Amino acid sequence: MIGSGIFISPKGVLRQTNSVGMSLVVWAVCGAVAMLGSLSYAELGTMMPTSGGEFSYMKDGFGPPLAFMYSWVAVLLIKTSSLSAISTVFGQYAAEAFYSSPECPPPVYVIKMLTVTAIVLLIVINCISSKSATSLQVAMTAAKLFALVLIICVGIVRIFQGHTEYISPSVSFDGSSTRIFAYGIAFYQGLWAYDGWNQLNYAVEELQNPYKNLPRAVMIGIPLVTIVYLLTNIAYFTVLSPDDLLASNAVAVTFANRMLGPMAWIIPLCVCFSTFGASNGILFTAARLAMVCSREGHMISIVSMVNVHRKTPMAALIFEGVIAIVMVIPNDFDSLVNYFSFTSWMFYGLSCLAHIVLRFTHPEWKRPIRIPLVIPLLVVIFSIYLVLAPVIDDPSLPWLFAALFVLAGLFLYFPFVKMGLRIKPFDYITLFMQQLLQSAPSKFVAPEDDSKESTDL
Repeated sequence: MIGSGIFISPKGVLRQTNSVGMSLVVWAVCGAVAMLGSLSYAELGTMMPTSGGEFSYMKDGFGPPLAFMYSWVAVLLIKTSSLSAISTVFGQYAAEAFYSSPECPPPVYVIKMLTVTAIVLLIVINCISSKSATSLQVAMTAAKLFALVLIICVGIVRIFQGHTEYISPSVSFDGSSTRIFAYGIAFYQGLWAYDGWNQLNYAVEELQNPYKNLPRAVMIGIPLVTIVYLLTNIAYFTVLSPDDLLASNAVAVTFANRMLGPMAWIIPLCVCFSTFGASNGILFTAARLAMVCSREGHMISIVSMVNVHRKTPMAALIFEGVIAIVMVIPNDFDSLVNYFSFTSWMFYGLSCLAHIVLRFTHPEWKRPIRIPLVIPLLVVIFSIYLVLAPVIDDPSLPWLFAALFVLAGLFLYFPFVKMGLRIKPFDYITLFMQQLLQSAPSKFVAPEDDSKESTDL
């Protein structure tokens, strides 16, 4: 869950709420929503302990067409916008190392060049071998925790020194926004930082004693992350005024420049490591999801193929990476997060609605974890608010385009999946790309020998 959001989303939350106190409330509510969603997913995951996550819940709850819509949106929009957004944070923090003066902010083209460079480098690393990608992930994990612990410790010292002028309850809620629908974007920014609460459902089969450990992970992990996020935001406001935070393009860098002096470089370096690792994780899983969807006939066939020498889904990696790069060019971080959240919460809400539906359509299914139906119902209601609130507050064409993109899945499902329609030129393109990338369907690729780390092929 802890990735790039906590280092940049506080600005977006504060901008929409207009007060320190309400921004902290939004961060706490986001943690509660993530907890409720995780509890609903815990019942779904132990009831259907198979890979696929939302895809499986859509298919069993509402049928194949809606499951195809999820796979279509997840592969082409949700995963790629997430990769673009996290990589954009990397670009912003990397650029701040060269443009540290507030009077000379980094040009947009520099941030985007660094962002694209990071994505290309990650594609190369993941194409070389799955082991190199997972080793990179392990190496980058400690960086984000070190950065957050350092920020929180500085904040605690500042509180004891009496620097509470911005977090005092008597003034922290002054000027809070009264536009209820404007909070939708604030929740988008906050929930972006919590995203990942549903990822254990993709590994239920691999958990030891999942009926006990899955709810334990939810009940311990999410409250812990919520506390860390609240403490980090409080630490920011012991050093930065609301105006300072809103003026910063990289909050943690501004914080470090104020408090760490010559050692300020530690924070942006750790954030760069953290976001680079997070982007690597997104690309790794996005490529595997695209590959699985292609095997199901939901994507072009080349995406399902694996390089015969490297044993990596090279075509899927390039496919997802190129889409992410295209998304970086015209958009900024806030736009990417909004597109991601708008589409993601459609399907998070539908998954919880499927939870309710399956209680009535398949009451005979074994449910090792059984939660009150009011929990998924609350998530469904909140997801409806999240989808509608930004559109009501700021009706604009991007929301319409995002909705049309989701609905386009239905128009593609019936001719290309249900009826099996094929476009002949795509066969020649697939053959060319197969030869270029030296790839073949995974069932024809020899597995790695037992002495090596196995891959999920």
